[in-house]
Parts: sequence; structure tokens; C-alpha cells
Amino acid sequence: MLRILGIGFILILSFSLSAQVGTEKNVKYTTDFKFEDGFYLNFNMVKRNSPIPPARIITSIDRSSSEFYSDLLRSNLFTFFDGNGVKQQINTSKIWGFSRNGVLYIKMSEGFHRITIVGGICHFVATIVSYQNPYNDPYYGNPYSYRRYNPYSSAQNRTTKNQEVNQYLLDFETGETYEYELKSVEILLMKDVELYDEYMTLKKKKKKQLKFYYLRKFNERNPIYLPVKNKF
Repeated sequence: MLRILGIGFILILSFSLSAQVGTEKNVKYTTDFKFEDGFYLNFNMVKRNSPIPPARIITSIDRSSSEFYSDLLRSNLFTFFDGNGVKQQINTSKIWGFSRNGVLYIKMSEGFHRITIVGGICHFVATIVSYQNPYNDPYYGNPYSYRRYNPYSSAQNRTTKNQEVNQYLLDFETGETYEYELKSVEILLMKDVELYDEYMTLKKKKKKQLKFYYLRKFNERNPIYLPVKNKF
């Protein structure tokens, strides 16, 4: 009798474990797809659709606040419990990006920017910040420059902050980013030989005009699949 009960218990346990394994499935990405909300430390976490959820983050910031993400990302350190329940801490600048309300954001320069087109080739716009100090001033080394020797000139002690809006591409296979240039589009289209050959027959002017069209065409022909959790 005990042996029969033991076998029955093993069968029940095996069924339970197999059910747990099947709690995720891959689905074809569409514009209705929602990424799991949370923070991505690297691009592999994006491909697995497995961010660190807000509940596992150690912070005094109110998680229900509409400013939770922005307030958290302004701090220097990011502290959380990993999948094994072990406390971890990294510099916030090391975070790849996050997902909020199912929408994906990527870290670029000093900010996080929404990825507006998601697919085999992603597209997004980012504001790039750069700084220029007086030592880069073309007048700084000029012995006849008024600014070089004027003790009252604030330009000698002022750092200039510059902002420039650029377009970028993201290869969803590798996580590598590219500037939205003709050469970058050509490189990424190589993964679809037929489409690449078609694009390369175009004149240079036409290639520039149709960059976005071929980006979308590539994504239609080469859909990506992402894991989602089954809702019970």
C-alpha cells in the first residue's frame, strides 16, 4: 500500500513540475505586445522578457507613484533582490533600460528613450548630451585672445552642455545599436539576402528615401518571438 501511495505521489509531483515548466510560451511580436514591467540590466533580459520587477527593488520610493521610475533612476545605486533572493547592488548607470506599461525604453547618453519601432530592426530617437570645457575653446591657446587673459571672463570656468537629437537602430538579435545611416541599414538588411539584394539595386538617393520602408519590410519578413507568461 505504501509503495502504491509513493508511486502516486511521484506521478502527481511530476505532473505539477511539468505544468510549472509550461508557464511560458513564445509569441510573435505585434504592436499589441506588452513587455513585462521592470528594469533590464542587459539586453539578454530584454530578449527573455524577464526584467527585475518593481517588487524586487529595495527602495524607499513609493512604487505606486507615477514618478517611481524617474525618481529611482535619478539615484546613483540600484539595489534589488535577484532570482535567488540574494541582495544585489549596481550603479544605476549600468542599467540597459526598462519597460513601463508594456513599453520598452533604452538607456542612451544621459537619458532613457522609448523604442518606437520594435522588431528585428528597432528604431528610436534619442537626445545625446555632450559637454565642452574652456580647454576646447579655439581661443584658449591664442596669446592675443581677450578671453584667454581676461580675469573677469566667466568663459574660462564655464562648461557648455550641448544636446543633439539623433535617430538610432537596434539589432534585436545582438543588442547592438547603430546610427540611422545608409551604411547601417545596408549592414542590417544583410540578414535577409533577398531583401538586401533588392535594396542594393537602388540608386543612392532612392536608398536614402526608402530606408524606413525597407526597415519595416525587413520586420514584416523576419518577425521576432518573445516569451510571455501564461495567465492562470
